[in-house]
Amino acid sequence: MVTEFLLKTCKSHSCLNYDDLLTLDYCAMIVTSSSSSGNNGIKFIPMKTGSAAEFYIQPMLSCVGDIDVMFHASSQLAIPARTAPPTQLPDEFGSRVYVFEIVDSGFPGYVYLVSSYILTECIDDGKYNAVQLQRMYLPHMYLPDKVHGPAITSESSCTIPVIIVGRLAGTRYTQDNVFCMRCLSWPPQAAHWPARKRNYGWPDSATIDHIVSNGCDVVEVAHRRCRRDEWTNTHQFRLSFSRAEIVLLNSWIPVLQIVYHMLRVFLKTKRLTDSANNSDAATLSNYHVKTLMLWACELKPRSWWIDDLNVVRLSVELLHTLGVWLIDARCPHYFVHNCNLFDHPDNWYYETASRLMSETQPSLSEWFISSYIRNCAHRCSDDVSQLFEDISNMTKLQKAVSAVVDWRINPYTTSGWDVTVSNTAQTTIALTLSYCSLTLRSCLYRIRDIGRIDQRLPVYFTAITFLHVAYKTTRHLLSAELLDILATTCLQSNDVRRCVNARHSSVLSLSQAAKLMKVVANNSRSTVQLIEIELSNAYLYRALRCKDSDSDSIYCLANLYLAVLYYTTGSDRSLYNGDEITRSLTVQFTCRSRRTFTKD
Repeated sequence: MVTEFLLKTCKSHSCLNYDDLLTLDYCAMIVTSSSSSGNNGIKFIPMKTGSAAEFYIQPMLSCVGDIDVMFHASSQLAIPARTAPPTQLPDEFGSRVYVFEIVDSGFPGYVYLVSSYILTECIDDGKYNAVQLQRMYLPHMYLPDKVHGPAITSESSCTIPVIIVGRLAGTRYTQDNVFCMRCLSWPPQAAHWPARKRNYGWPDSATIDHIVSNGCDVVEVAHRRCRRDEWTNTHQFRLSFSRAEIVLLNSWIPVLQIVYHMLRVFLKTKRLTDSANNSDAATLSNYHVKTLMLWACELKPRSWWIDDLNVVRLSVELLHTLGVWLIDARCPHYFVHNCNLFDHPDNWYYETASRLMSETQPSLSEWFISSYIRNCAHRCSDDVSQLFEDISNMTKLQKAVSAVVDWRINPYTTSGWDVTVSNTAQTTIALTLSYCSLTLRSCLYRIRDIGRIDQRLPVYFTAITFLHVAYKTTRHLLSAELLDILATTCLQSNDVRRCVNARHSSVLSLSQAAKLMKVVANNSRSTVQLIEIELSNAYLYRALRCKDSDSDSIYCLANLYLAVLYYTTGSDRSLYNGDEITRSLTVQFTCRSRRTFTKD
């Protein structure tokens, strides 16, 4: 009964997701605030992590307890010790980047950061030149009072209107903000992970290669044993594999995600995530459950999960495994070799281990029906929820559970919820742009991620963006930022650094104009295409105003492009001969620069 209930009521991630919407809104606010605050050009780049990023199932009771966001500065980069600095960086980084080497601290998974280089970008080719810096240990940059591990915890301040959703933690969200430093390389401290033998082919080689190529992050938290030392507590960092975990958990089949959700709910409901003896030693966390699941996926065959499928049986066996780990005071880190997440004497975990080992299939089933399905019923209509007032026998219980399932999968219920979330998404987009002025980086962030919530939202966002820019230009002239926002929205580009650099480079401005001019070849004239043509005009005039535009090639090519646009969109072509203008400028350009422009 429990297995059938979960398989039928956990929807796929293709449905509109309120938690995703909330997280996207908060991430966009981080981008907007850091882009508009000045801060010497340093921007914060957020990444959705935690439950909202790891789960693709949508149970009736949300598996998302809070908003987890990691963010790194565009001006900092970590590299493994004794490696050369990179000459090219992803678009998320700025034109001036400080590089820090990752140095072992003596505790597996924990490191120090030592300053080593400063990278400066050459605007024309996008490559970085490196200059060595004096080597110094980097201290923590954020030391707030209210922290949870490396996270700064606060109540959510998102602009999304409150919707009553089924959540174990109620309807109030909290934010866990983790400042990190990006490392584009896979760290030597985890070199054992991609190479170790796997008997059952999970994860597969393609997934491993993808994870390794994506690197890791470094977060501000010291090892438990080092927190009493004043210097080490503020200089020791921990390697974070959140990016890898997101990829791995999203590769799971649905039953794996369901079991993971069930274990987390059980531990939280049973208060096993709270300290049993006033010490953090006996506290279990979601990360322990995640580690348990990752090891189980690697060490057990697929048949163990799907043959004679019973999520209660699977959950009980995994709880017993976790209990054995607690008794042995051994929880091996999934990525870092020789790193134990239970590093206290075994007697510290005895009480928690005993409670886990005492669980049986009947007891877990009873808990699930009374504590989980009953709460799900409270979300249903009154006629369904009232059935749980009397479940004194199996027939009545089966009828009540089936009624909840029927309510959940009813198309009317699903479509009504989707409409509610869709309307909320549209309201959120409009409200956010009203309260927080749109920036190039926040625009790019929304363009990239908003389509994952609903394929209809990018169209709506484009329309709201045009209205936002139109409103701004009624009060002020079209700024470089607004010009880039319009072009980015039209081109669906994600190259923010190139857009910013184009403000000072005639070559890059010409390149941006050329991308927009491709629509000239299309005979149709939609409103968006006409806007793109006008934007290309603006970039060409910008190219002529740049300091490096005094060369003959830049001057002639920009004027040639302007002539082509003028000829193509001219309202009265009898006033001039477009072909003659084109021919004249072609000859002039060829003679003065001694090169052809065919490729351009």
